[in-house]
Amino acid sequence: MNFEYRRDRFESFNQYANPLLNLGVTASLPEFRPFCKANGLPPFHFLLYCLCMSVAEVENFNYRLLDGEVVKIDWFYGGYTVINGDNNLNYARFDISADRNAFIASSVQAGAEAKASRVLINTGRDLDPAHRKHNLYTTCMPWLDLRAIEHPIYDYRDADIPLIAWGRFSELGGDRMSVPFCIQAHHGFVDGYHVHLLLAKLAERIAAEIAQ
Repeated sequence: MNFEYRRDRFESFNQYANPLLNLGVTASLPEFRPFCKANGLPPFHFLLYCLCMSVAEVENFNYRLLDGEVVKIDWFYGGYTVINGDNNLNYARFDISADRNAFIASSVQAGAEAKASRVLINTGRDLDPAHRKHNLYTTCMPWLDLRAIEHPIYDYRDADIPLIAWGRFSELGGDRMSVPFCIQAHHGFVDGYHVHLLLAKLAERIAAEIAQ
C-alpha cells in the first residue's frame, strides 16, 4: 500500500480535534436513467453499484484506523439509509458483488428489509471492531438539491469511515446529468484531489456500464 508516502500528512491531521474533510460538489455524470429504464434497473441502486465499485478503486478511501494503526481494507459492506413505514430512518446493509445484477438484487433486498423494520437495524453494533471498519456509509436525499450536510459524529478522532451523501438528480435532458454530492472522509487519508478522482472514476464506470 502507498500509505507510507502519506504517513506524515496523516500524523499531522490526526492531531486535530476534528480531522475530517467535507466537500459539497456537483458531479457531471453520463445520463444513465434511460439506460436503467430500458434494462429494468432502479437508478438509485445502479448509481450505488457504480459508486461502490469506484470507491474500491481509490486506495485513499479504503484506509482505516484499527487499534491505533492504519490498515487498508480490501472489501466493504454495501449500506445506505432508508425511510421505513413510520417515516423514520433505518439502515440497509448487504454484501457487495462486482457483478452488477447480483449487487443490485442484494441492495434491493436489503433496502426492503430495512424499510419493513420498525426497530433500528444494521447499526454495526453486531459486528466486531475489525468488521466495523469494513463499511462505507452512504445516504441519498432525493427530495433535496443538496449543498452541504453535517453528519452526527460520536468521536471525530475515530471517524475514519467515509460518508457519501447525494441529493436530487437534475431534470432529464441530453446525455449528461448533474448530481449533488457531499463527501466526508478523514483528511489524513483523503484530499480534495481524491474526491475529484473518485467522481472521475464514477463517471467512467457509468459510461462503461451504459456502453455495454
